[in-house]
Amino acid sequence: MTMGNKGDKMSDFVHLHVHTEYSLLDGAGRIPELLDRCKELGMPGMAITDHGVMYGVVEFYQEAVARGLKPVIGCEVYVAPRSMKDKEAHTDGNYTHLVLLAENQTGYRNLMALSSLGFTEGFYYKPRIDYPTLARYSGGLIGLSACLAGEIPQLLKQRRYDDAVAAANRLNGIFGQGSFYLELQDHGLPAQREINEGLVRISREAGIPLVATNDVHYINREDADAHDVLLCIQTGKTIEDADRLRFETPEFYLKSPEEMELLFREYPEALKNTVRIMNRCHVGFEFGRLHLPKYDVPAGCTAEQYLRDLCYKGLKERYPEVTEEIRDRLEYELQTIIQMGYVDYFLIVWDFIKYARDNGIVVGPGRGSAAGSLVAYTLYITQIDPMKYGLLFERFLNPERVSMPDIDVDFCYERRQEVIDYVIRKYGEDHVAQIITFGTMAARAAIRDVGRALNMSYGEVDRIARMIPYEIGMTIDKAMERNQELKMLYGEDSSTRSLIDMSRKLEGLPRHASTHAAGVLITGQPVTDYVPLQKNDDCVTTQFPMGTLEQLGLLKMDFLGLRTLTVIRDTVGMIGRSNGEKLDIYSIPLDDASVYDMLSQGDTDGVFQLESAGMKQFMKELRPSTFEDIIAGISLYRPGPMDQIPRYIANKNHPESIEYTDESLEPALKVTYGCMVYQEQVMQIVRDLAGYSLGRSDLVRRAMAKKKADVMQKEREYFIHGILDEDGNVTVPGALRNGVPEGKANRIFDEMMEFAKYAFNKSHAAAYALVAYHTAWLKCHYPVPFLAALITSFMGNSGKVSGYIQYCRKKNIPVLPPDVNESYARFTVRDHSIRFGLAAVKNVGTSAIEAIIKVREGKGRFVSFLDFCRKTEDVGINKKMVESLIKCGAFDSLGAHRSQLLAVYEKILDSFAQDRRRNVSGQLSLFGGASSAAPAAYQLDILPDREEFPLKTLLSMEKEMTGVYISGHPLDEYKESLEGFQTTLDILGLQGEDEKETMAEGSLPATDLADGSPVTLGGILMDKKIKYTRNNSIMAFVTLEDLYGTIEVIVFPRVYSRFSSLLNTDQAVILKGKISLREEEDPKVICNEVEPLVSDRMSGKASGKRIGKRTGNASGDTFGKAFRSTSGKASGSTSGKTSGSTSGKTSGSTSGKTSVKEPGKKGHRLYLKISRDRSPDVQQDICSVLKKYRGSIPVYLYLEATDKLYQSSPDLWIRRDSVLLRELTGMLGERCVKMV
Repeated sequence: MTMGNKGDKMSDFVHLHVHTEYSLLDGAGRIPELLDRCKELGMPGMAITDHGVMYGVVEFYQEAVARGLKPVIGCEVYVAPRSMKDKEAHTDGNYTHLVLLAENQTGYRNLMALSSLGFTEGFYYKPRIDYPTLARYSGGLIGLSACLAGEIPQLLKQRRYDDAVAAANRLNGIFGQGSFYLELQDHGLPAQREINEGLVRISREAGIPLVATNDVHYINREDADAHDVLLCIQTGKTIEDADRLRFETPEFYLKSPEEMELLFREYPEALKNTVRIMNRCHVGFEFGRLHLPKYDVPAGCTAEQYLRDLCYKGLKERYPEVTEEIRDRLEYELQTIIQMGYVDYFLIVWDFIKYARDNGIVVGPGRGSAAGSLVAYTLYITQIDPMKYGLLFERFLNPERVSMPDIDVDFCYERRQEVIDYVIRKYGEDHVAQIITFGTMAARAAIRDVGRALNMSYGEVDRIARMIPYEIGMTIDKAMERNQELKMLYGEDSSTRSLIDMSRKLEGLPRHASTHAAGVLITGQPVTDYVPLQKNDDCVTTQFPMGTLEQLGLLKMDFLGLRTLTVIRDTVGMIGRSNGEKLDIYSIPLDDASVYDMLSQGDTDGVFQLESAGMKQFMKELRPSTFEDIIAGISLYRPGPMDQIPRYIANKNHPESIEYTDESLEPALKVTYGCMVYQEQVMQIVRDLAGYSLGRSDLVRRAMAKKKADVMQKEREYFIHGILDEDGNVTVPGALRNGVPEGKANRIFDEMMEFAKYAFNKSHAAAYALVAYHTAWLKCHYPVPFLAALITSFMGNSGKVSGYIQYCRKKNIPVLPPDVNESYARFTVRDHSIRFGLAAVKNVGTSAIEAIIKVREGKGRFVSFLDFCRKTEDVGINKKMVESLIKCGAFDSLGAHRSQLLAVYEKILDSFAQDRRRNVSGQLSLFGGASSAAPAAYQLDILPDREEFPLKTLLSMEKEMTGVYISGHPLDEYKESLEGFQTTLDILGLQGEDEKETMAEGSLPATDLADGSPVTLGGILMDKKIKYTRNNSIMAFVTLEDLYGTIEVIVFPRVYSRFSSLLNTDQAVILKGKISLREEEDPKVICNEVEPLVSDRMSGKASGKRIGKRTGNASGDTFGKAFRSTSGKASGSTSGKTSGSTSGKTSGSTSGKTSVKEPGKKGHRLYLKISRDRSPDVQQDICSVLKKYRGSIPVYLYLEATDKLYQSSPDLWIRRDSVLLRELTGMLGERCVKMV
């Protein structure tokens, strides 16, 4: 044999102990590359034996067969030292390894069962089995004694030879003679040679055959360093940690047969046994065959007939007049469904959706291409009329392309689990499982993970990671092509090159397994007959991901929880309770002009799919007037199609200017004003112009999206000239035969090619546009209940709650604080106000809320704090909860100050507890009577004489208990000054959404902001932490709070040295910087600049007379210079220029930029300067002083730190008074107070 070449001679060795990338953070070999190397080395096959899991076996099988290699399916399992159900510390964590290979289909099923049981019953740090379980499922399996971690090698290492022999005989008995092998390995470890001697001795004495393996964890010897880094990532260590988990030699790679022969030349049979084992193993997978569960139909009825009956029943309900076109469409769909074998599929979906509707669980109008099916519409699976909106069945189920149908269903997110539970009950717990998904090391994450493992500095790694664009599908290689700075750094800096090269090796490897958010598998036989299972937390999932399940012909459903459906449900419920109206949301008119007017004004806060800043602006420009406009708007506002927006808007507003490349395009494009917007339009054009079937049209559309040049050239020919069969008969006429000139046909094909890559699925857009319209209609006609339901849906997300509360205030909808007499668990409507829900208060649980409501409804409203304590003393109300209710203001309406209640509530509660104990022992109660004392004793609270806390303290308490400010906001006086800035809500929404309600992959984010985007935020600094860098420079981490929430801001040393005087706790500031996004972390802001935030009064906002803008060059620059140069001069003149006067004029002109009308006595103005070293918070003190001397002289405030000037509002203008000037001089210094 020749190393590295296939050669003519069949190899006498194959690898039977191989860990792929699915030995998570341990195996560094990708399946395709492992198999490529296997073939290159001339080996006829290979095994997959990942640690405890079977994640990759189907992919491994497919890739091996595609290369002409023999796949051997296996797993290296963990064996518990005692029973797999024993889980005691220090004893049951000492598991051993054992390699299992499936010899046949029985063995494969047993392997799945063992792997599943290891997770569902034996998991303790690792998925473990035990020997009794192994014996029960040993049929069709071949066992290998494993690596140094195997039981037999471990016993030999401990010099317990007799025990090792006993263990070998036990395993040999379990598998049967000839199906258990003692595994010889040699990775250059001294212990292995000694153990191998023991294994050979056992083999001779017990007659158990030997097999030679290499414990493969990576492909090539030079990959050992990458594997070492991978282990560091797994264990949280760095390569400099001496005690880290590491492989002692670089020998754990995919060795050639020649290398293995050299290592085990003394044991040729051990080498040959590898091939013999491989030849015994015959496991196959069947792809494309459906394994759908059967739906139990009524007796005497077939599934096909039952489906047909249901559809025709729904057809009569849906359409008052059933035309021939509608009937033909239904028959065509039914025939396609029957022929493709999907009858039970539709019945199963119909059934669980019917269950949801029958039980009051809100179901969405549809999702994805299923909305294009008339069968789905007549079964009430969807709520969009496919005939009315031109939705195509072939986009959903193509008879010319065999693929599983995919009906994803949205449910009310609070009750989604009830539907899943129903499915489990109906089909059996062992027939239903959720689906696994894998998180991979994306480009940025790989850089950061590897950087930590290499112990590189955070700053250096962060700088490189930030050069990689933060977007889906980004790779390191793509980033190198796009970012020349990164490419240059790679070429010039050796540490950067090492980091990137290592990251490339690990990029894309699976990092962890988790549960798919919506996927559910339903099977006809027990799930473990088809796939292995595992447990993620308490959730049983498949070990195969969604794509693999579909290839195996298994039924996968997406049960999605959509928050918006819950909002709609709650809004409709509140409407019903308030006026008795039973509103059917699907019966509302879709042509309500007031709804479209609201959308056209950009008033889309809370409207599904339309509330992002970009969408608001788009709605203003689009000015939607029909439901089709909303469908198109949702589809266009995405990368690629956005280029069509100006044309769409122009054509909508000027339909007479619409031009078609050929008039034959009008039927397909008229609804979108001559623009291609939808995938269905591409299909329709191909059908109408070239005579394709819709099934073939869908295939062409798919091919266009992939843009394969050779395929597209052939399709262009077909589109223009048509297709003839072998006998010369026309099967596809082509555009030319249908009267479209060749030049136009080419241009149309080019347009379709360009657009097909970005075209959107109209069926999905129409379904989600309906949800958008429903929320818009409710908001337009019932804004208060809608906003109450919306806020309720985001309880727990203080940023969202704050945002919607601010919106309510803008719309003059009061949001009232929690109240023990008025509040329920959720936010509720009271007249034209929204009452805060008690469930949003910390430490107040659901049972306690229910108890409070029950008590006040049964015993009457609470008239005092004592009355509350008396009535609730037996329902489990505790001190912590009462404290929270006091702090959030829930007792304010009873007339007591929070300061008073906080001073006495513990004593009062203790007294009631003592009173209760006395009553039990027959003593008198606290108030001198029996336990049934007259309620009058509780009518009035006797409280200490204490002043209420300052407003700032009260607001702080509210924020502590509810996450938001209720009675007001510390930034209320800055509201107008903050207009136009970005908000924490904008930034925090970029990452870590708790629910994705986006259209689909490729949708634009809710904001135009991204990693690295410049931002300006205004707010108050709530916290500040100082940190010293390695070179002893000072940097800071500060927390900024604005009207909507808080965000961490990083201030590096250079910036901190410039602005440290402004970076103090409780200081109102404007921060300029850029967004920093990192995987699995909340977004942050890197600060570049700081300036004081001036209150609305001081900025002159109230009268519209602010001088100098927040950004750009301030128009007050010359004022600053004059201020500095006129020290002590009353005239305020410097070289003919004053702060607002030129040559004695009072026009207020400043460098010709800004004019200010100067009221008051001519020439009298007061100029105040806050020097750079003084806290801007002195503004508040200044305001207090100015208010005491009100008059007609305007006041100007100059901030030296930012070199900007502000004019006060008239209510802070002053009269001339020497006492005032002395007071201000004492505060600011003589040089900082000038009457001009």
